Amino acid sequence: MYRKVMVPLDGSELAECVFPHVESIAKGCGVSTVIFVRVVEPAQLPVGTVTDGGGTFTEKDAARIRKETDSRNEKAAKEYLDQVIRQTKYDGMNLQAEVITGKPAERLADYAKKNGVDLIVIATHGRSGVSRWVWGSVADRVMRSACVPVLMVRAPGCIPGI
Repeated sequence: MYRKVMVPLDGSELAECVFPHVESIAKGCGVSTVIFVRVVEPAQLPVGTVTDGGGTFTEKDAARIRKETDSRNEKAAKEYLDQVIRQTKYDGMNLQAEVITGKPAERLADYAKKNGVDLIVIATHGRSGVSRWVWGSVADRVMRSACVPVLMVRAPGCIPGI
């Protein structure tokens, strides 16, 4: 049923709470491929004009800094995913690392569709009420926008509520 499973990670311990679930699903369902994915959001820098003799970023400066920052962030994301794969022991499965750039929820749903993913396993903070409204939920947006099943794993220490 599930041959290709995508596991979005953000580098946090919370996101990694999905590992035991992924391992159980992978072994129990005969999964052939597990793809660990990290989305890197492009750097956003303010751009302005010099009006009082003070310095501000020009568009050219901002583009250069964005490029350097994005490159560093993508490299760090790749190193993190490579470390996850080195530490993960799912016998007989193809483990892959994928770094993508953009808005996390949109890019994850798009990646799943374009790459034949059968299941997404993602951690959630389990926020409710105002904090969920203020902070939003990447996991919730992935669930609503993906065309494949999404297993949301609540982080340890979650407080029940609506």
